[in-house]
Amino acid sequence: MKRILVANRGEIAVRIIHACHDLGLEAVAVYADDDADALFVQLADEAIALHGATPAETYLNIPALLKAAASGHADAVHPGYGFLSENADFAQAVQDAGLTWIGPSPQTIRRLGDKVQARAVAAKVGAPMAPGATQPVKDAQEAAAFARQHGLPIVIKAVHGGGGRGMKVVRDLDSVEPAFDSAVHEAEVAFGNGECFIERFLDHPRHVEVQVLGDTYGGVIAVGTRDCSLQRRNQKLIEEAPAPFLTGSITQRLEDAAVAICSEVGYVGAGTVEFLVAPDGTLSFMEVNTRIQVEHPVTEMTSGIDLVAWQLRIAAGASIAALKPAHDGHAMEFRLNAEDPSLGFAPFPGRITALRAPSGPGIRFDTGVQTGSIVSDHFDSMLAKLIVHATTREECLQRARRALAELRIDGVPTVVPFDRAVLADPDFTAEHGFHIYTRWIEEVLLKRLDPEQLKPDGASVRFDDADTGLHRTWIEWDGRRVEVGLPAGLVSSLGAAGAAGDETSHDGGVGETAAHDAGDILASITGTVARWLVDDGAEVGAGTPVVVLEAMKMEIQVTAPIGGVVHIAAQPGDSARSGSVLGHIES
Repeated sequence: MKRILVANRGEIAVRIIHACHDLGLEAVAVYADDDADALFVQLADEAIALHGATPAETYLNIPALLKAAASGHADAVHPGYGFLSENADFAQAVQDAGLTWIGPSPQTIRRLGDKVQARAVAAKVGAPMAPGATQPVKDAQEAAAFARQHGLPIVIKAVHGGGGRGMKVVRDLDSVEPAFDSAVHEAEVAFGNGECFIERFLDHPRHVEVQVLGDTYGGVIAVGTRDCSLQRRNQKLIEEAPAPFLTGSITQRLEDAAVAICSEVGYVGAGTVEFLVAPDGTLSFMEVNTRIQVEHPVTEMTSGIDLVAWQLRIAAGASIAALKPAHDGHAMEFRLNAEDPSLGFAPFPGRITALRAPSGPGIRFDTGVQTGSIVSDHFDSMLAKLIVHATTREECLQRARRALAELRIDGVPTVVPFDRAVLADPDFTAEHGFHIYTRWIEEVLLKRLDPEQLKPDGASVRFDDADTGLHRTWIEWDGRRVEVGLPAGLVSSLGAAGAAGDETSHDGGVGETAAHDAGDILASITGTVARWLVDDGAEVGAGTPVVVLEAMKMEIQVTAPIGGVVHIAAQPGDSARSGSVLGHIES
């Protein structure tokens, strides 16, 4: 195994490339159109174009990825996280092509990716688990019968889902049937499969997970625990390791259960077993993620184990028998998303005009961007991750405050003001006890904060390229990225000429207008028109949601500015810039 195709993008692609180079391996990147000049493309030993813009055309395109692997003479594939990382068909296709798949077997991915089958495995090895269905629920009537037998609240979950899609919490019997029907519909739309199962819902639980490593010789170890309870809409924002304020016996039960589950299925590579921990100490298995996690760095910092390097070593046949986690200090990770928390965490594509990473002892900055990077609206909003390590949790909190104060990202809003607010809250700092649970942000923190506190810092600063010296850029030659040098003055002249001839949009999107009247329906973000919620000619009241925009894997509803009759202009699939006109309300 000498040459690794990195079937991903952004900061995780950079992370994998670093691990490859640390082990003396070569890394081949693949890239979508918007990523042609991305940091991970620049760092790879070779970069191959996927010739497309959307995820479906690029990082989810199995034939294109396999073609790139052959073209780049790769002998192994690392899928990272997201995209196809937990897709058993992709893993099988990689192996069928004669390449090494860096991850668990396709059979393991299928077995654990089916949440019902995963629960059966957990039950077999005696893992702690809330009462729940052992098979997909047939219909709403069966869901109601489960609720009557086991009591409320219950949670309905998509068998093949994740990220909160296809998940409904039900607290009264009358709501069970409509919630089940809604969950099935969401699951069909999001995952192409509407199967759902049911389990008892634990109120105010923490989300605690165990990092595992398994090798091809049957060895499985628990590397450590993480707390990932700081979530919004079931998406993690801040994580820490080890999971704080757990008794030693609970930690041991979680780690033992994780090892037992993964041993039962012959797990190979890095994986994460997720649990809920209720305030009364009740533990419940949730699922297994058969890939590297976004939050893996906090475990690396506290265990002394390079998890991505060990993914590569295990795939090459190494044993983990002698691997011993260090359990050193405390670490926190802050996901740095291009979102405006003062506007409901709306995502914002754009260009990074300045970036200054914090530094000093215990600071790690895993980034997929640099000054000048384009933040595309086709992919998720995470730019980078700030990881902070210290001897104790209290020292880690203080170091994190210092690091966030040093950090500077201009050009797009980020969640940094929100992170600072969390670090100032006594529920999180545990001044009077640790009171964090999975819905704490929505139910507690955001109600305490004035949106003004969450506004981005200051104005963006732009740096213009000097018109002297040699300007290094790239061209595509036969599908490969090739760097060239051109006189900067020539580049500036070409850029000026291009700008002069580009006064109108040619991309088929919805352009901006100079002035608007009160009835214009304006895009609140730059993205794509996903769907209209009302028909052309419908009469609506002011504030009625009328259209959904999609950007960076998030959906944002736009409401009617006034009451009246809707006239639709932008069609589903059209691109739209922030502030552009999508339609009009005739009063």
